[in-house]
Amino acid sequence: MKELVEYMVKSLVENPDQVEVREIDGTRSVIFEVKVAKEDMGRVIGKGGRVANAMRTLLRVAAIRQGKRAILEIV
Repeated sequence: MKELVEYMVKSLVENPDQVEVREIDGTRSVIFEVKVAKEDMGRVIGKGGRVANAMRTLLRVAAIRQGKRAILEIV
């Protein structure tokens, strides 16, 4: 799932080398913390948070297939 998050975020930003994805594993859930350059923050969040919500939805579907719960945080 970490690869999915990295792929989605790196596809959106202009500085893909500054993308950092940190995975925090729990028993039933996984938290993904995404860090991007300041100038790319708007691209990742999107207007009204639409892009971020779409990424969360895709991540949620991938997590359900593995029997887990996924949370995406943009730092």
